Amino acid sequence: MLEQLLTFFVVFLVVVEPVGVIPIFVALTQGSSEAERRRMARKGVFIAALILLVFALVGGPFLELMGISIDSFRIFGGVLLFLIALEMVFARTSGSRTSGPEEEEGRQRSDISVFPLAFPFIAGPGALATILLSFGPASHDPVLFLGLLACVAVVLVIALLTLYLASPIMRLMGVTGANVLNRLFGVVLGALAVQFVIDGLRGSFPSIGH
Repeated sequence: MLEQLLTFFVVFLVVVEPVGVIPIFVALTQGSSEAERRRMARKGVFIAALILLVFALVGGPFLELMGISIDSFRIFGGVLLFLIALEMVFARTSGSRTSGPEEEEGRQRSDISVFPLAFPFIAGPGALATILLSFGPASHDPVLFLGLLACVAVVLVIALLTLYLASPIMRLMGVTGANVLNRLFGVVLGALAVQFVIDGLRGSFPSIGH
């Protein structure tokens, strides 16, 4: 269980990508006071936490209701996470999070806490897929379920602290430094994504494992 929790924590932290959000957050909140930025950060993380909690609670039953096996979702989730990893490795604007027009709309908003900060930057498709992949099988194991929730809480606290310190971090690292760190995270996420696909294929086709 400890290994499972550690794997989930690493994947979820990399997918939420707190460092990668910093340049966009600073750009979208340009002209806002530090107090206003922190208010938006708190509100955004809180709303993202609610979205993730809903997916954690109803994701597994929803997949069962739709007749979708967890192994099928592992394959899809692995492919999705692999695409996100490629974007991170090549330092491209993440189309898996938000499109150009959506980001432009975010720049025109005075309060970006709900959109695009909470969704899709923090609780984006990759994060939601990771939640479904991990919480689905854990729905019948209360201890594992609570452990996964604790991991989500820790990642969100890290995201909040990162947003609180966005300006000094940006001055220290710069865009280049943030991209280098994201590339390293992208390599790790890519390897984990491939493992998700392999596990999904093994579960769907047991003969592959022999």
